[in-house]
Amino acid sequence: MRRLAVRSFFLLALLVGIRAVAAQERLPYDPLRGMDADGRIPKPAIPDDIQHPERWRFTPEARMKPGSLFERFLVSSFLSPILFREADIGFGGGVALTDVDFRDQRYREFANILMTYSEEGQQAFRINWSRWLHHRELPGGGVLREERGRIYGRAGYEKTLTRRFFGFGSRTPEDAETSYTEELTAAGFGLRMSLPDPGSDFVLRSDLQLERHGLSSGRVSTVPSTEAVFFDEFAAGDGLDQAWWLNSFGWDTRDSLHQPYEGIRIGGAANIAYGSGGELGAIVGLDGQHVFALPPLLHRGALGSEENPPTDVLAFGAVVQDTIGDLPYYSLPTLGGTNTLRGYIQNRFTDRASAHFSAEYRVNLIARGITFTDTVRIERIGVGVFYDCGTVAAGIEDLIDARFLDSYGFGFRLAFSREAIFRIDWGYGDEGTNFTLAFGNSF
Repeated sequence: MRRLAVRSFFLLALLVGIRAVAAQERLPYDPLRGMDADGRIPKPAIPDDIQHPERWRFTPEARMKPGSLFERFLVSSFLSPILFREADIGFGGGVALTDVDFRDQRYREFANILMTYSEEGQQAFRINWSRWLHHRELPGGGVLREERGRIYGRAGYEKTLTRRFFGFGSRTPEDAETSYTEELTAAGFGLRMSLPDPGSDFVLRSDLQLERHGLSSGRVSTVPSTEAVFFDEFAAGDGLDQAWWLNSFGWDTRDSLHQPYEGIRIGGAANIAYGSGGELGAIVGLDGQHVFALPPLLHRGALGSEENPPTDVLAFGAVVQDTIGDLPYYSLPTLGGTNTLRGYIQNRFTDRASAHFSAEYRVNLIARGITFTDTVRIERIGVGVFYDCGTVAAGIEDLIDARFLDSYGFGFRLAFSREAIFRIDWGYGDEGTNFTLAFGNSF
């Protein structure tokens, strides 16, 4: 019944998006209103009462094509088919749907929906939704949105047959790999806002998330199942319900949270979990970023005043985490996978404390993307070259004596807008190559 309810929820959400109609009366749609034929978007006149205008995103009328999700395809909605085959989960496929103008609300809402299934029963159904808190219609057409202020909602069900666990610490060998199956049902909501005013330098985020974890034997045929090797850890995490209160606060001068071209962030986080068995634990951490705009390498940079000028950057990011209290092994800090140590598989290294550093050079290959028709276009195509390093340990005081781990690689960046970036990375580490396909930058 739980699976049926989750799937019904996703079907309903999809139908709502497909059947959405314009929220207000509009002029006839002009695919070039507010932008040039080559994709350049001139920066509009910003009202005098708006503070920190660099943190407000402008969307011209040309990018707000009215109609259903499919009528807006590759203008404000993007559909990505997914096909895969792995020896232990068989053939599988699905679809990832991203709609940056969900329900045709003139860029007030965003939604991302993912549905996949494999012949062996691995499956994922997820929806992420957000709504901007500060939205302004401009007299000359188009809208401004303050990027930082949003409310969020998310829900999902996943059955992953090939989760990996190698034990604790930075020195776990590659042949210590075990696998387990995890069924995870989760739902949550939250708020992000600038203080004291929209666009201000201080950013607060607070989320509540509920999770149910069910564990069973893994399906990786070449390695033992996790419960046979780490019985105590496996038993403690099976059938556990968790309520997470996720909090972060930082001083952030970056011009964008999703695709910054310059600025600094220094912040901290405290993520607190209460388990169904009465366990109380938390992960606390500090993080920082510094982003520099660099002279253009393969393009001429901005042409006049642009809303989103092509900009090459050098970005640095770092995070340190430590665990307080009791948490199951799958909730502890990890390195490896999508956002950290990208040359290693997901969750390669696990322990109660972690430290990680990344450097990335992001270069625009095609400054203003590719135009396929008067409405279908990719705004930006670029490449990223990165280096990651870090380690894990039993406590933050032990990090200095832990094994140093690093990886490097490169990838492509496809941007349909400054806030809608698709990332493809190939990372290289001591144990081989890891491939990543993700939405958004890694930091």
